[in-house]
Amino acid sequence: MRDPIENVKPQVRALRPYSLRFEDARIKLNQNENPWDTPTEIKRETFRRLENRPWSRYPEFIASRLIGDLGEFSNWTADGTLVGNGSNELIQAVLMVSVSDGKRVLINEPTFSLYRQVTTILGGEIVSVPLTAALTYDVEAMRTAIESSKPDVVIICSPNNPTGCLIGKDDLVSLLETTDGLIVVDEAYFEFSGETVLPLIEQHRNLVVLRTFSKALAMAALRIGYLLTTPELAREISKALLPYNLNVFSQTAAEVAMENFESSYRPLVKAILAERDRVFLELGRIRGLKPVRSSANFIVVRSAVDPHLVFDKLLQRGILIRDVTAYPMLKDYFRVSIGSPEENDLLLKSLREIVAA
Repeated sequence: MRDPIENVKPQVRALRPYSLRFEDARIKLNQNENPWDTPTEIKRETFRRLENRPWSRYPEFIASRLIGDLGEFSNWTADGTLVGNGSNELIQAVLMVSVSDGKRVLINEPTFSLYRQVTTILGGEIVSVPLTAALTYDVEAMRTAIESSKPDVVIICSPNNPTGCLIGKDDLVSLLETTDGLIVVDEAYFEFSGETVLPLIEQHRNLVVLRTFSKALAMAALRIGYLLTTPELAREISKALLPYNLNVFSQTAAEVAMENFESSYRPLVKAILAERDRVFLELGRIRGLKPVRSSANFIVVRSAVDPHLVFDKLLQRGILIRDVTAYPMLKDYFRVSIGSPEENDLLLKSLREIVAA
């Protein structure tokens, strides 16, 4: 009999699973999480609202209340808004409705590896455009690639993971005017940059914006993502979402979080930004390290010392950072998430000692 594995697409068998090396460390600076937990008042109000809610009943088939709140929160129309089990589900949904055998998806590299993985699984072809040597977007090269390869989808992470660079609004408009395909801008970290391309949808109806509650809103454990686009595109993309894709606990917590964003979350974002600027300056003062300016809550750092050695030495001290050496262009780099002031102080002290050794 034929090996059952042969029923799996060859391009899928050739892929490595998307995974993260698990390490136990008391200071965790590897996943760009908010260093502070969801505020206690958010948790208490969420629990209060759920106390008498029957758990034996499904949530709403369409999370209309949450979608309405998201529309108001984002200053966007509710019928152009979708929610997902994390923004990863929404990345998958967009690609599912637009990519099949032979379809092309343009990405920049290095960037979030899930874009390439899902495209490949669906039978699509990746068109890769490298960042500049300074790890910024090479818009002219992107425009040339769009004109020559005519991709069906362009995905831009802004701020980009793992480099932290932004796509300028004028640059994005020039790309939107170059293609009839979809352009998806992943704004998972936009709260830290203060920049969004969302208003451009009104003039450019091929634009899709993705966001998440996992970073600035400190709810990575609850897996809440949302998508903003035209009502017509939202209706088509929704066909790729599973029924009841977001549980009632996550929906309720998201509603409470939005109601209290300015009082409970804005101060945390400001604190992270202050720490990001401080850590950037201090990293630049360590001989052998060259941090890259970031618009997100993480910094990628070029190291004269082997990044694998830096990773291992930090882990021995109970500090976990991200090994990004397998990414294109980043073999000499490591990435650090911005932690609390105390965590950042320990990171900086350890790096000074490791690099000087």
